[in-house]
Amino acid sequence: MTATAHTPRVFSGIKPSGDVTLGNYLGAIKRWSEMQGPTFETIYCVVDLHAITVWQEPSELANATREVTAAMLASGIDPEKSILFNQSQVHAHAELAWIFNCVARVGWMNRMTQFKDKAGKNAEQVSLGLYAYPALMAADVLLYHATHVPVGEDQKQHVELMRDIATKFNNDFKAPDFFPTPEPIIEGPSTRVMNLRDGTKKMSKSGDSDMERINMTDDADTISKKFKKARTDPEPLPETLEGLKDRPEARNLVDIYAGLSSTTPETVIAEYAGAGWGRFKPALADLAVAKLSPISSEMARLMNDPAEIDRILARGAERAEEIAQPILEKTYELVGMLRTR
Repeated sequence: MTATAHTPRVFSGIKPSGDVTLGNYLGAIKRWSEMQGPTFETIYCVVDLHAITVWQEPSELANATREVTAAMLASGIDPEKSILFNQSQVHAHAELAWIFNCVARVGWMNRMTQFKDKAGKNAEQVSLGLYAYPALMAADVLLYHATHVPVGEDQKQHVELMRDIATKFNNDFKAPDFFPTPEPIIEGPSTRVMNLRDGTKKMSKSGDSDMERINMTDDADTISKKFKKARTDPEPLPETLEGLKDRPEARNLVDIYAGLSSTTPETVIAEYAGAGWGRFKPALADLAVAKLSPISSEMARLMNDPAEIDRILARGAERAEEIAQPILEKTYELVGMLRTR
């Protein structure tokens, strides 16, 4: 039997839960923009259903959804080249997630390290949605028969679970190759941008201090100040990348420079070998301002026209449904659901 040839298609999403950071930009949005082109169909989603697995202030959620959308548009996501929408406008995400809740096994969920990290010692108090989060993530991707998922290293386990769910569904319902087993795309020097005050922690929207992160809405002076005050060590930059081992803050700043300049950490080290932080951090600050200020300006312009953002999201949702609905209907048919209308 010939295997089904699925259209090469990328799906990825970002939560609207607070300020968009440099970590979101270098770790996801910039990469998504660069994937637009002839190799893949690209579908990008503001995953507001995922956002509410932890408490979100209702009065702020819609604005956060628009802000994330504005960041994506300002960073080069073209709604004509890609499908861009927010998750809750396409009901099929929630519908397929329920079917996958019934396919996935509790033991699989218990092994998910991100749930353990987020729940901490209060696992009995978190929402059921947070526990079942990976099944919804699998539905997000497989609803479009996506073949590739750009993720950070910390999300690789979720893609492995998607593959397990797809395989089990296909086997359970005797539908070989109906759902593809998507491949993770993990690449680039800045897929995991770290905290500017502690290079062992990921840059986060919810950190204790605003100095830990670069927000995509920061102005030029703030960006420059944060980089110049970023934590480093007394040693100059080494001759080789291996010299950054056990120097997490130094390695983070080199990786950020490489990500912003679309080059490699090796190239950065070759240029700045032996340089002290008094030379490197101002150069990094100037680069960041040059790259990020146009994005923050365009974000501000877009946020002043929320109706335009809403129009783009609505059109994206219509296009997403055109792909998703036939796949969902076939899923119901395979499961044996009676569909009379």
